[in-house]
Amino acid sequence: MPLHHSTRYRLGVAARLLAAILGGYLLTVAITWMLAVLLPQSRVDAVMTSTLLSFLVYAAIILCAFGKRGHWRQAMAWLHTWSGLFVCWLLLMVFMSGTASYYRDEISWWMKPELQATSQAAPLPAAQAAQSALAYLRRQAPDATRWVIELPTGRQSALAVSWVAPKTADKKRRARQDQVLLDPASGAQLPAPRATEGGDFLFRLHFDLHYMPIVWGRWIVGIAAMGMLVAILSGVITHRRIFKDFFTFRPRKGQRSWLDAHNALAVLALPFHLMITYTGLVTLMFMYMPAPKQALYGGDQKTWLQEAYPQTARKVTPSGQPAPLTDLAPLLAQASQRWQGAAAGRIVIDYPGDANATIAIARQAGLSFSNIEPAVLFQGASGQLIAATDYDAITPSEARRAMYGLHLGRFADPLLRALFFLCGLAGCAMVATGAVLWGVRTRAQAVKSGRMGFGLRLVEALNIGAIAGLPIAFAAFFWANRLLPVDMAQRADREIACFFGAWALAAVLAQLRPTRAMWRCQLWLGAGLWCGLMPLNLATTRVSLAGFDWVALGVGLLLAGVAWKLKIHPKV
Repeated sequence: MPLHHSTRYRLGVAARLLAAILGGYLLTVAITWMLAVLLPQSRVDAVMTSTLLSFLVYAAIILCAFGKRGHWRQAMAWLHTWSGLFVCWLLLMVFMSGTASYYRDEISWWMKPELQATSQAAPLPAAQAAQSALAYLRRQAPDATRWVIELPTGRQSALAVSWVAPKTADKKRRARQDQVLLDPASGAQLPAPRATEGGDFLFRLHFDLHYMPIVWGRWIVGIAAMGMLVAILSGVITHRRIFKDFFTFRPRKGQRSWLDAHNALAVLALPFHLMITYTGLVTLMFMYMPAPKQALYGGDQKTWLQEAYPQTARKVTPSGQPAPLTDLAPLLAQASQRWQGAAAGRIVIDYPGDANATIAIARQAGLSFSNIEPAVLFQGASGQLIAATDYDAITPSEARRAMYGLHLGRFADPLLRALFFLCGLAGCAMVATGAVLWGVRTRAQAVKSGRMGFGLRLVEALNIGAIAGLPIAFAAFFWANRLLPVDMAQRADREIACFFGAWALAAVLAQLRPTRAMWRCQLWLGAGLWCGLMPLNLATTRVSLAGFDWVALGVGLLLAGVAWKLKIHPKV
């Protein structure tokens, strides 16, 4: 019995999709394996180069798998639509949480109002802050095998210390003490803030997800990011008049308006979208594309780590002979001079009080693209320089570190960070308008044919649950931080549960009633929650308003504007 035309078409698409994704990945593995073996570079550089290229090779294979001779642009338009639609709701969550992570420290600071008084203190010299930390550690952890000191920065005014306790008879591994925050001037321990993950939750959410094994979450996000890369490249090929489209907007035209908005947002921050997607894949590239490393190093993980990540720290064996630590001030000055006046950010002391103690000083983060800061290693008793890493050479390894750092954006000054944040918001809007555009276009076709399929209803419900529901979830997370009892057990987990609980409720309601009224209801609810954060903060704490409060008010007003527009312009 011959197959129906639509069935043959769907089977053909499924076969091509399977060939492109699985076959393309296997072909990419083979190409990058051979490339790593044939490149006339050192082992580590050959691995870095071939792995960095692997995502571009994979994307090119997928594009070619779906291309048709004589109908290339039409095929790319189809690929752009479906590669984006399948992952758009997850990508929206990743974009939102990742964009918020540009202000990870500020969010954590707002969510710990007990610490906000320390931000008023004038910055202290690194040597003075380090001495305060040492005095505290000598009192609280004299027998520790490692002391870690995080010096204050412009975005974190408190002094943070932690330590590793020595092994005991009933413990096979050393236990690391939770981080303790100190006043940089006096060295006094600051009041313990409320338990919260703060901005760290949003940061990890955008690549680890939650409530699942980390490896699963990272693979899921990696697949979504690869879909995003393919969608961007196929979108660029599809739009021949890409820059003209940027200046075209036809308001109140239904489908055309959504298309114009999607195109404008895509072109506005196109370099950012390409950068953030590709560098996001690069951050976990050895997990996604292990073939080049396996080709040249096999299972020799120790050698790989030594060559790929040269560190100043070395394995230290205590001598058992007591010896006082040298003064840190000259070491900090020597390190700063080596870094052209840049300040230290982190001090790690192994086996303090032992003759074989070492002191590793790393430069303050955010002064270069690289995600690994240069460091110097000193002998703890004499202060003699042992080793130093500067990462000045232009190598594939340094290129990878720069891409990693570019994705994190820690190097950005306040103005550039704000620009990254705005570009991230543009990315959120680009993903959202693309999802809505598919629904609007498909609904118009369904009205003409008189058939409303299950897929259309599902997509419209998912759109509401993600685009309107995610702002509700974020706001619920911040509301929970202020309303949950400070002494509640597992308080940080409860805040996160409020995030996912609010999002799940919004998604379920959207599935039950995916209508314009539900759009307005959830948008108005999100607007109320976000606008209410400022008075909530004033009512529950005794701290002054911060930039976070004003940004929250702006988000609330934006959601309210969209909800109001949906009411007065039914064609939107």
